[in-house]
Amino acid sequence: MLTDTDLQAIGLTLRLAGVTTLILLLIGTPVAWWLARSQSWWKGPVGAVVALPLVLPPSVLGFYLLLAMGPHGPVGQLTQSLGLGTLPFTFWGLVVASVFYSFPFMVQPLQNAFEAIGDRPLEVAATLRASPLDTFFSVVLPLARPGFLTAGILTFAHTVGEFGVVLMIGGNIPGVTRVASVQIYDHVEAMEYGDAHRLAAVMLIFSFAVLLALYAWRPNARK
Repeated sequence: MLTDTDLQAIGLTLRLAGVTTLILLLIGTPVAWWLARSQSWWKGPVGAVVALPLVLPPSVLGFYLLLAMGPHGPVGQLTQSLGLGTLPFTFWGLVVASVFYSFPFMVQPLQNAFEAIGDRPLEVAATLRASPLDTFFSVVLPLARPGFLTAGILTFAHTVGEFGVVLMIGGNIPGVTRVASVQIYDHVEAMEYGDAHRLAAVMLIFSFAVLLALYAWRPNARK
């Protein structure tokens, strides 16, 4: 059986993944649309920045986020001036770190979905005098729905599996920043292999189920 601290860590993990996914849907959609449609020279550098977390070690990203959000960093000074304190070792600090770390898992599937639409549906909407905003919500979003589902599932699952970034930013505070991956690490460090195995098995089954659902759904989405 899972312990109370295990269940607490799982609940915190799911909350973190859900909040991160919702935020990235709001942020990642316009970024992905711009990358899909823009012919600007900035498209290459911006695309590289978006994809950077895919190749950057999590400890490096976590280190620089920790400096930025710390009491002497620009973000930390801003949050302190607003009376919010500092973000490291808080749940919202984890959210900020997760948004950065999972950014490409939201943007890249959406960018691919937007690019697959092509110009023809947009040109037809323009001939019907649809505004760009109306075209986006009435034409683009329905056609890109499979991309949104893929992006949402991958972002959620990737956030659930985070370890390095959340440990750097959140530390290991029970009920506040101790997510499932950190809880497994604690069990192993304490040589509680049975507890580690049970929690790890739950995460393994969850990850497999998510990916199985994604790959099983994709062929149906193309029909």
